[in-house]
Amino acid sequence: MTVTTTARPAPPSRPAPRSGGVLALMSACVVLTIALVAAINLAIPKLNNGSLHPSSTQLLWIVDAYVIVFACLLIPAGALGDRYGRKGALLTGLALFTVGCLGSALAADATVLIAARAVTGAGAALIMPATLSLALQSAPPERRPHTIAVWTAATGAAGMAGNLGGGLVLQYLPWQGLFWCVAPVALVLFALTARYAPRGEHHHADPDVVGTVLLVLGFVALLFGVIEGPENGWTSATVLGAFAAAAVVLTGFVVYALRAAHPLIDPRVFTVPRLRAGVLGVALTFFGLFAVFFVNAQYLQYAKGYSPALTGLAIGPLANGMLVVSRHSIPLGERIGVRRVITAGLLVLAAGLALLSFADADTSYPLYAAVFLVTATGMGLSMPMLSVSILGALPHSRAGLGSGLGSAAREIGSALGVAVMGTVLTGRFTDRLPDSLGGHADSAGEAMAAARALGPEEHARVVTAFTDAMAVGFRVTAAVVAVLAVVVVLWFREEKR
Repeated sequence: MTVTTTARPAPPSRPAPRSGGVLALMSACVVLTIALVAAINLAIPKLNNGSLHPSSTQLLWIVDAYVIVFACLLIPAGALGDRYGRKGALLTGLALFTVGCLGSALAADATVLIAARAVTGAGAALIMPATLSLALQSAPPERRPHTIAVWTAATGAAGMAGNLGGGLVLQYLPWQGLFWCVAPVALVLFALTARYAPRGEHHHADPDVVGTVLLVLGFVALLFGVIEGPENGWTSATVLGAFAAAAVVLTGFVVYALRAAHPLIDPRVFTVPRLRAGVLGVALTFFGLFAVFFVNAQYLQYAKGYSPALTGLAIGPLANGMLVVSRHSIPLGERIGVRRVITAGLLVLAAGLALLSFADADTSYPLYAAVFLVTATGMGLSMPMLSVSILGALPHSRAGLGSGLGSAAREIGSALGVAVMGTVLTGRFTDRLPDSLGGHADSAGEAMAAARALGPEEHARVVTAFTDAMAVGFRVTAAVVAVLAVVVVLWFREEKR
């Protein structure tokens, strides 16, 4: 008797995730990390009036602790992802991000909140470079420019998400509610990433502990000097010592990296004009963007009397305009030239920042929104082309390093934008306060509250002092962008030779 056997079909393997789905998931992770930077600015008035009572300097550290740790750990985080797996790095980052948000929500004083924000920043550093690397890994070669453009647009749209979402949360909840709401979102993204993200490629990359420590200490010292200047005095031993320490440590980082066998980043890569122009240009763009984010929420709530939800909605023209323009940046660059697009973008950005300096309590919202559109156009033109220039200057096997460099430039620019705007704002505002409120100058929020108690005339004087300080901050920011834009353009010119 013949026995006929039927072979069992092999169990179906899990289908490879579609690149569009992976890109959407990675973009969502990016939006989460950057949205929290924008959202915390909306919480500043409630932090001022809450139980922590932070000073103006502490407020800057609450904002910048997240951003500076995020920035300084991005490059080593990218290298760790290259070596040990980008998916694992992303999952670890999402878990750490969740822990940091929970710690922020439970913080009993400003120091604990600053520390928890730093932990959240470490998680964000692991998230950011892995997202672009995994998205590019899933995309076919002909779709990689589109992938970069979408991912870059997500970094801009994140500001809108942070303002809208944060505004709605803060409309009804205390500042702690912001972190209670973000933590579950991070957990959902963790689960989706574990299920759908591809296993990341592994490439040889040696973590550089010494280089990482030097980089972190150098930028913390620099930021410390900028933030503490108004309170301690720009010529004080503390501030001058911080700037001197930053110069020594960052110089030591460069010297060490030139001699190390496997440095965190070899400074010689910046001999490539397109790379260094891209890094500076990205930092410059985000310098302007987050200077706007830091002061905008306070301006709309203090000077215009907007609620947190309306404040979040009011920044819509900036984020939407940036998203629309960025979609056309790369095709435009292919038609008329990269350097022309970047030049136009950075100059329009500087012009938009300068125009924002004319806003005061009587400025109508339609006019304010129109200036936002000018600023958004500049950012949307420049950001995608600058990001492409960074990645295009490195081989594909170093995509993690490339995305880490680009992301580090974004966050360092963001941290410096917040620090410079906040420092100018604090110094000028304190100088312009009426004598009767000199004892309430620890923060703008406390000064505003004290002025309201004294009557509408005194409150109007404090609002005028705030908008005057804001104007000076925007002019300083616009000048920095305009001057350094020239350097970016010259470096791109050198690349064409």
